[in-house]
Amino acid sequence: MHVKLGQLLLQQGLITEAQLNRAIAAQKKEPGRLGEIFIKLGIIKEDELLVILGKQLSIPYATRSSGLLKPQSNQKLEILIPKDFAQKNLVLPLSRNLNALTCALFDPLDLLLVDNLKKMTQCDINLILATRSDIARAIEEFYSVTQPSMLGEAVENTYRLDLAEGNLTTTFSAGEEETELSLDKLIARAEEAPVVKLVDLIIRQAIDEKSSDIHIEPFKDRMSLRYRIDGILYEIPPPAKHLHLPIVSRIKILAKLDIAEKRLPQDGAIVVKLEDHPVDLRISVIPTIWGEKIVIRILDPTAVPLDLSKMGYELKDLELIRKAIKSPYGLFFITGPTGSGKSTALYASISECIDPRRNIVTVEDPVEFRLDNVNQVNIKPDIGLTFASTLRSFLRQDPDIIMVGEVRDLETAQICVRAALTGHFVLSTLHTNDASSAITRLMDIGVESYLLMPSLICIVAQRLARRLCQKCKEAYEPLAGDFGGVKLKSDLVYRAKGCPECNHTGYRGRVAIAEVMMISDEIRKLIAERATYTIIKEAARKNGMSTLFEAGLRKAEAGITSMEEIFSLTLN
Repeated sequence: MHVKLGQLLLQQGLITEAQLNRAIAAQKKEPGRLGEIFIKLGIIKEDELLVILGKQLSIPYATRSSGLLKPQSNQKLEILIPKDFAQKNLVLPLSRNLNALTCALFDPLDLLLVDNLKKMTQCDINLILATRSDIARAIEEFYSVTQPSMLGEAVENTYRLDLAEGNLTTTFSAGEEETELSLDKLIARAEEAPVVKLVDLIIRQAIDEKSSDIHIEPFKDRMSLRYRIDGILYEIPPPAKHLHLPIVSRIKILAKLDIAEKRLPQDGAIVVKLEDHPVDLRISVIPTIWGEKIVIRILDPTAVPLDLSKMGYELKDLELIRKAIKSPYGLFFITGPTGSGKSTALYASISECIDPRRNIVTVEDPVEFRLDNVNQVNIKPDIGLTFASTLRSFLRQDPDIIMVGEVRDLETAQICVRAALTGHFVLSTLHTNDASSAITRLMDIGVESYLLMPSLICIVAQRLARRLCQKCKEAYEPLAGDFGGVKLKSDLVYRAKGCPECNHTGYRGRVAIAEVMMISDEIRKLIAERATYTIIKEAARKNGMSTLFEAGLRKAEAGITSMEEIFSLTLN
């Protein structure tokens, strides 16, 4: 039964009918809670009101000085009720015992707030009364120490906040057996408001945090949510386990995948509109023993500047790369492991080649960034549209520049080499550890050295090192044996510390470290002799090439990254 505050006070003889009408009239002019208006008009004092309400409703009344408004630590109460919601609604979580959550609030008759608390926390709510000022001070003290990191806060908190405000009304039963859901029920649940909102928020938060990937993983009794930021995976407070199936179904629907197929891997794509620009999402689904795992690759063109000068290359290396891509014909390779920025560097190189007088074509798997004045093709192996078949067609399209997403097999490599030898400039990527091993890799898969020798122009091997946060990086003097005897030019280097600006990781953003091997006459001679990659590497170093480690060392000495990061990415 809904008990109105004015009627309750009237029944108790604490106010008169005239005072009640006066308060109601004031409420119409200036909307607010009636209890606050009684206090504002001086009809009754705040603490008096709460003592009376407490006795009438059998709810304890507590003051800050009593020590009862101090929340229990290590119960993750700040996640159950986020700070924004607590401040907005003047509610403070105090303790949790199994499925019962005790909260302090000012107005126990705000049944909508109590109901929203139940939905948001999935707990039964026990109340304690306190004055507005005591609750506000206690909230500030509690959340100033326990506020969670930016990672995960926005997704978890915004979702809960929307639930609490009544925008999301559907709830799910954790006891339902997921395996018994019919296809119709699965689709219905995937399209219900909480799931739609939650998926949107997971994706939006990841984009805001400049994540490259979202991992949604099922396990026996929990679901894991992780974002890859600056190459490192960070655990995010996940939704409840019973939401896993609806979340997966929602993403499959958006990506136009088969919602009923749970035994085979599937790949798809989604384009989302973020403010004024589109963001491409690549969806990969694989079956695991606990359910389907989803990885979402985020391709946000505004988060990755397709500009060689902004990638962090040293000036000398940048000049060599630009010299190479101005060549009228030949082969240009970028190599490195997954996540080393090869595709970004390739797109940045192509961007510098765009010219109305040139015909530029690309074949990719998939197209990651859409470029104006560039003809881009997605391969589709299931219908015979492979790298090799597309490249053969390209040669009949009068191209000047050809970009191949990746050389994976002999047929593709041979067509690239022949295209380079017949007057086309070809850019592509390879998965090798350094520049010199790219040459031996091409010969190992079957490319003849006499074809490779005249076609190769430049090979760039690179890694992406995390940048030290410029707000909190810490200078220190390393000990003699700290870095295995590596000699530094400076007595001081920098290390990661951590601050709110960088989410307490010590790093913010990434920078490219590279070794740029220009193919000289000496190296061509070594290719013809089928020399080992170590001999080719030594020759390149004599010609002035810096190794990945040497390039990284200079970045560490300049305070751009840390020595630990360089050692983790390169081999000395």
